[in-house]
Amino acid sequence: MAIPIAILDCDLLLHGRGHKTLDRFDLDSVSDDFLLTQFGFPREFILYLVEILRESLCRRTQRSRAISPEVQVLAALGFYTSGSFQTSMGDTIGISQASMSRCVSHVTQALVEKEALFITFNKDPASRQQTIEEFQRVSGFPGVLGVLDCVQVTIKAPNSEDSSYVNKKGFHSVGCQLVCNARGLLLSAETHWPGGLKDTEVLERSALHKTMQDVQEGWLLGDRRYPLRKWLMTPVDEPESPAELSYNLAHTATHEIVDRTFRAIQTRFRCLDGAKGYLQYSPERSSSILLACCVLHNASLQSGLDAWTLERTAPMEQPESHQQRPEDRDAQAEATRQELITKHFS
Repeated sequence: MAIPIAILDCDLLLHGRGHKTLDRFDLDSVSDDFLLTQFGFPREFILYLVEILRESLCRRTQRSRAISPEVQVLAALGFYTSGSFQTSMGDTIGISQASMSRCVSHVTQALVEKEALFITFNKDPASRQQTIEEFQRVSGFPGVLGVLDCVQVTIKAPNSEDSSYVNKKGFHSVGCQLVCNARGLLLSAETHWPGGLKDTEVLERSALHKTMQDVQEGWLLGDRRYPLRKWLMTPVDEPESPAELSYNLAHTATHEIVDRTFRAIQTRFRCLDGAKGYLQYSPERSSSILLACCVLHNASLQSGLDAWTLERTAPMEQPESHQQRPEDRDAQAEATRQELITKHFS
């Protein structure tokens, strides 16, 4: 069925690019390859996205000549996957650059409102058990509920003299704490942290930290930047036995899933790829765009797309070890890890 997308921008109608404006964008008239190239997703997923966001997008654009939900979704996908408001993209769907910007804002907010629908931590026993079994098939590491990491997304410097967004590498960023399962599905995504915070500070302040306090069985896996906790297994700093070495190898192979997942997200959503430039927005809006891309990542996985189809290969950054103070030692966590090593890796 053809989906009519009318040009409804007054500025484009009055001051358009010559007379080459489009009256209609017919999805049926273009190939799947065209949609994948221009908007990053297949036809079926685009139509699905329009339907789940339609109510929110219509509510946000109640002007008599409002831009349709179809156009808004295409404009936002074009931006997320290219990282720019190029004139050619506006020409493709028949709206101005200014209208593209408004569409991205509307779709971003609509996706953020859908976060709880698509990003949820395993709470029921059956889901937890399935997650544990899937992780164990990766490298034999038992009891894993998710793999944890905190990544940085480059943004423009805020107008204020706020240095909290300057990270340890000296550029401005927002921090995003992610947890995913063995299939690359995000179980938690907290995208609003100033880039200057240490990963341990983000974790201690996060909603995830509160959630994990109530977990009685199983654990997350975190790298050396994190402190060892009963619910957070980290590598052994200096393995001294074959069992400890086997534990570390299994830990690394399993934890790598979260690194692969974020590399794939950056590859699909080029607006997040610092190598292509940086988000030209305030920290708050940049955080919303990042969360919207996380929601899209999960929605696409749940619709049958592969998590790592577009994975970009890049060397993994070696994390610095967490400098644990004597008062921060968790004897119960150390005993849990040692029991795990003895029972499963000896």
